[in-house]
Amino acid sequence: MNDSRIDAARDLQPSQCTLLRLRRTARRVTQIYDHHLAPLGLRVTQYSLLGRLMGQPPMAIGSFAEIMGMDRTTLTRNIRPLIRAGWVELVAGDDRRQRAITLTAEGKAMFRRAVPLWRQAEGTLRAAVGTDAVIELQHLLDHTLERVAASA
Repeated sequence: MNDSRIDAARDLQPSQCTLLRLRRTARRVTQIYDHHLAPLGLRVTQYSLLGRLMGQPPMAIGSFAEIMGMDRTTLTRNIRPLIRAGWVELVAGDDRRQRAITLTAEGKAMFRRAVPLWRQAEGTLRAAVGTDAVIELQHLLDHTLERVAASA
């Protein structure tokens, strides 16, 4: 790359980076949800995993990783604490070589206890940003994900 074409005042400033802004915002929003879920010892990432498994039959780990938008290694790292807590278990999949993931009765109960706390977190975010802005943000994020996924 030709360094002479870099405009440090423009190109290298964090304020110009979409990813930095998105990650900073995501971290702050995550803190809001984690704060509300803390009385249960649950993080919002764990809540999302439990919620996505709720009401589902055992699901192959690879398929679940795809649904969650994670690579398999990241998913495996994130479900380990849920397995240790007894909320999730690995079971045999359709193929003996395949492992599937499913919620335990304890996992379902934990998710049910967490829903009111998640609703409080959602209310906190909507109060801070405004319901219309949250709806607009959700639409923009969904649209962005579709466009980025299609270009990959």
